[in-house]
Amino acid sequence: MEKIVIIPTYNEKENIANIIEAVLMLPGDFHILIVDDGSPDGTAGIVKELQQKYNGCLFLEERRGKLGLGTAYIHGFKWSLARGYQYIFEMDADFSHNPKDLVRLYQACVDGADLAIGSRYVKGGGIVNWPADRVFISKGGSLYTRIITWMPVKDPTAGFMCYTAKVLNAINFDNISFVGYAFQIEMKYAAWKLGFKIKEVPIIFQDRTEGQSKMNKGILKEGILGVLNLRWQSLFKNYRKKVANN
Repeated sequence: MEKIVIIPTYNEKENIANIIEAVLMLPGDFHILIVDDGSPDGTAGIVKELQQKYNGCLFLEERRGKLGLGTAYIHGFKWSLARGYQYIFEMDADFSHNPKDLVRLYQACVDGADLAIGSRYVKGGGIVNWPADRVFISKGGSLYTRIITWMPVKDPTAGFMCYTAKVLNAINFDNISFVGYAFQIEMKYAAWKLGFKIKEVPIIFQDRTEGQSKMNKGILKEGILGVLNLRWQSLFKNYRKKVANN
């Protein structure tokens, strides 16, 4: 019991059973935690049925309403750390992240990385099935983030990652300000500011074929303004968790 994949869901009934099976069929004994934000399409019900088949490997945390991607992941981080998992993954439910790449992210951490990022923008990485305007926005956003924050990560908005427990144990989640698009940037920024070793692993990102995309103008606005706020707040913010003195 050392590896767990956190998958936040909202209306993913078309994908959820297939993504669960794909992950649990991998070598290496991966577990899955689904954090569902009250999906009205019955996503959680599908997970509950599958728990009987995958007893002890598949877990579900249900929340009421859409509370934000960041809070879903932080909920999952705390749940996973409390149960002793050493390698904690972030992954989308829609197969835009290839489940087979979980093994490569894990190996990067075994080989010495504290945080492994599935990166579209390092050599060997790429994007499939995205329109040109969305690729432009994504690449532009990544460059913009690097310029503003100075963070040496080529895909700072990536949502496919493996954290070692020591990284998540060190970060004060109360000081993570963003809950949407910018959450991914801030978590990487916090890990980098705390001096952890980050490794980008090339992946091919493929746009979803089932279900509805969660991308909207509000997400883009948060990304643009959030990066500026992040850089400003970092002058006053300490991301390290305080350790109580005994």
